[in-house]
Amino acid sequence: MAKERRKAVLELLQRPANARCADCGAPDPDWASYTLGVFICLSCSGIHRNIPQVSKVKSVRLDAWDDAQVEFMTSRGNHVARAAFESEVPPFYYRPSASDCQLLREQWIRAKYERQEFTHPERQEPYSAGYREGFLWKRGRDNGQFLSRKFVLTEREGALKYFNRSDAKEPKAIMKIEHLNATFQPAKIGHPHGLQVTYLKDNSTRNIFVYHEDGKEMVDWFNALRAARFHYLQVAFPGASDADLVPKLSRNYLQEGYMEKTGPKQTEGFRKRWFTMDDRRLMYFKDPLDAFARGEVFIGSRESGYTVLDGLPPSTQGHHWPHGITIVTPERRFLLACETESEQRAWMEAFRKVVDRPMLPQEYAVEAHFKHKP
Repeated sequence: MAKERRKAVLELLQRPANARCADCGAPDPDWASYTLGVFICLSCSGIHRNIPQVSKVKSVRLDAWDDAQVEFMTSRGNHVARAAFESEVPPFYYRPSASDCQLLREQWIRAKYERQEFTHPERQEPYSAGYREGFLWKRGRDNGQFLSRKFVLTEREGALKYFNRSDAKEPKAIMKIEHLNATFQPAKIGHPHGLQVTYLKDNSTRNIFVYHEDGKEMVDWFNALRAARFHYLQVAFPGASDADLVPKLSRNYLQEGYMEKTGPKQTEGFRKRWFTMDDRRLMYFKDPLDAFARGEVFIGSRESGYTVLDGLPPSTQGHHWPHGITIVTPERRFLLACETESEQRAWMEAFRKVVDRPMLPQEYAVEAHFKHKP
């Protein structure tokens, strides 16, 4: 009987909706919450274990199942559970994938099943009200210390502001929603709730690094920023569908890591720098947590004269790392070197993706700005 019950549960995985984790979309889920009726991956099952008052989990293949549990899983499954627990997810709310950080996946699972935010829209106010203020730990630009700073997000003014003192009248910085991006960077920041916010200041990228000890607070801030971006873009592009706008709300970097670079004459020594590929902007920093980039390179499309070559010119000297990359732009060549072959392959793939993509009309304006930079 036990074998038959397990076989019956395994057969449920053949249903298309059950072929991926109900929470992060990872393929071939091997676990199930037998109180919620969903099939989930090993990683998400660990998060479910932390909310035992809501979810109890079993291995589909290894644990014993009783008749009532099999019957419940048969009547539910991921398709039914999605209709029940995700009926009112706002279009701007970030739905994490298997590759996202633990914090995003955990708060998505808690929001769905524990707090039931997507069946009770009034519980979405922390990130959908159009205004949010609170204190976040922000990394100091010069000394690297994290200090408590007051942040205010106001959709009406189209800005995120922060203040060096809670009683300050004037903000230390005003970040326009139009040019703002937020991405979780726990490893880089050294905190599981670490968020990197970037914005344009005088058309150069500026980074700030923040966190909050409470994971829900941090993810609420992240989704409030996405909501503000969504509402800004709805006004800017009145004919666009939600599906067109959602990918523009926030973006993860295409690639990050250390490479060596040389200067424009290509006779200077190579120096190790931290590189970030953010859409078509390749930025390099002395340190991963620097507020400003040392330099930025615009990478356009093949039709506009941009190419990426494997290796360095034969005459190149002064690089310590063996795996070279040459970026050709209409103005000059940029010579880079990676420490390992796998890093070089990852960078080449990221660069080629960008070069192979035709440029959008607004990207030509960005390119023109780069050409006129001193």
